[in-house]
Amino acid sequence: MSSAAQQGAAATAASGGCELADVFARYGDAYLHERRLRPARYKAMMAIRACRTALLGGHREWCDSCGFERYLYHSCRNRHCPKCQTAETVAWVEARQNELLPVPHFHNVFTLPHEFNPLILFSERNQRALLKLLFDAAAQTLLQFGRQTFGGKIGFLLVLHTWDQQLRAHFHVHALIPSGALSADGSQWIAGGRQFLFPVRGLSKMFRGQYVDGVARLLERNELDIPPQLTALGDPAGRRRLLRAWRRKSWVVYSKAPFAGPRKLVDYLGRYTHRVAISNERLLSCDDGEVTFTYRDRSDGDRRKTARLPAEKFLSRFLQHVLPDRFMRIRHYGLLANRDKQQRLAHCRELLGAAAVAVDESSKSRTTADWMLSLGIDITRCPCCGDVLHRETIRPKPTRIAVSAAPSSAVVSFTPWDTS
Repeated sequence: MSSAAQQGAAATAASGGCELADVFARYGDAYLHERRLRPARYKAMMAIRACRTALLGGHREWCDSCGFERYLYHSCRNRHCPKCQTAETVAWVEARQNELLPVPHFHNVFTLPHEFNPLILFSERNQRALLKLLFDAAAQTLLQFGRQTFGGKIGFLLVLHTWDQQLRAHFHVHALIPSGALSADGSQWIAGGRQFLFPVRGLSKMFRGQYVDGVARLLERNELDIPPQLTALGDPAGRRRLLRAWRRKSWVVYSKAPFAGPRKLVDYLGRYTHRVAISNERLLSCDDGEVTFTYRDRSDGDRRKTARLPAEKFLSRFLQHVLPDRFMRIRHYGLLANRDKQQRLAHCRELLGAAAVAVDESSKSRTTADWMLSLGIDITRCPCCGDVLHRETIRPKPTRIAVSAAPSSAVVSFTPWDTS
């Protein structure tokens, strides 16, 4: 463990808490000695471990008036880091506020049966192909229902989640959908219901067909790796048998009650879009080779409970939710598709008789200090006396964090500023 990581872990331990970075710092080396890691998972582990330590550099701030001093180290900005999502969430939500239409909004969840978990997790190639297919199947289902129900184009966004409360694999996408559609000729807005949008049984059947058909095509083109527990997929007869079984199974599409208004929708978006598999607030301890954390038991009235896992098992569960590099987990479709989105939304607002939204272009270049000031906190001033703080830069420490005894595929060159 690096000295910076040791100091961070010691400070956390002294405060009586535990963070994900501490779990990686204490048990990551032993974990890497025994297994091969995909590059994206290794990069995430090392980025989270170095986050807000001297490895990434930062600033020293001090006050000449009262002698106050503090060190602020840079964030890793890895999308799987629980400490690096707050600013991104605030900025993303503010951008989405400009896209809200003055109509009710619905929330659907499309969930894959757990029988697909071994196939998805077996290789990065499978992960990319089958999670993309999850997006495609959910999107095509909603777009087709939109055409059948309204005779026009709907808009929605999909957010991928891959975990349950105990970090087990649970692949599903959340769909957030404005109620209504733009007519095919663009001349009118076709209003949807306020309490009901699409029948979930119909959505479930179409989603199941879209996904299983997509899996069959991928298998026919040899674009999937077959795990040992699903060797039947390797021969035509066994493949047909498994595909039939998946088609007969009841798939879950869940529909939540419509949002009460745009403000509640935006609040909800902020909670879901940039969530990581586990937050630091849920971690209780990481001592004696075990990690203890809290979770909500959905099958028991959403009661808050405690789970304890061996550190090795905890790390495996967390790292299986690290997505491949550049795989997008938030996608927009229909009226909300990125191309010409602002023009389409402006036209929809005009048809709805709603006022145009003034877009604040300056928000795109806001710094962290700007965001904090909007919340009434001026981080450029001394918290003790209020005078302006002086600042000097602390350069990052170029380093290559690797374990010499780890398998060659796990030894990935890592520099603190390379966390894309």
